[in-house]
Amino acid sequence: MSSESTEPVAAVGEDAILVAVQDALADRPGVLSTARGLSHVGEHSLGWLVLAGAGALAAHRRGDRVARTRYVEAGAGAFVAHAASVVIKRIVRRRRPSHPDIRVSVGTPSRLSFPSSHATSTTAAALLLGRAAGTPSARIGLPVALVPPMLLSRLVLGVHYPSDVAAGALVGALTAGAVVAVDARAARN
Repeated sequence: MSSESTEPVAAVGEDAILVAVQDALADRPGVLSTARGLSHVGEHSLGWLVLAGAGALAAHRRGDRVARTRYVEAGAGAFVAHAASVVIKRIVRRRRPSHPDIRVSVGTPSRLSFPSSHATSTTAAALLLGRAAGTPSARIGLPVALVPPMLLSRLVLGVHYPSDVAAGALVGALTAGAVVAVDARAARN
């Protein structure tokens, strides 16, 4: 007779949070399809690079050098943030959620979880694209409109722990701050 139990193990800690988020949201109409759409837009920061490129092109066509530079910086910031998250993932090597009660609803390019690259690049892109747009409402509106839904989508899809998305948002914000600081320093010189 084996001493190992075959009883299901209840989710605890961040696993329990993921199960609760999924139970509350994943079965609502449109939630999974929206979360998957956000996942595709944020994959390798490609959606943010396209938006930054389109903004830079539009600014160039209207002769707005400052906006063009800021859109280029937004694309660079999103890319650098994504790259930083990949490097951190390879150092930390935290595995993605795997509790049997967590439903994974999208494919991922790796098994590594910390930090969320989607959260990282989205936060950097939202802050920098809002800055590039040049209006106070865009500076606030883009981060509010993009970051929380992206972070929540990673939980709904079951591919990240809450601490993964929080850390990703922090790395993204720090990256955006560094881009702004470098731009300010260059403007002074």
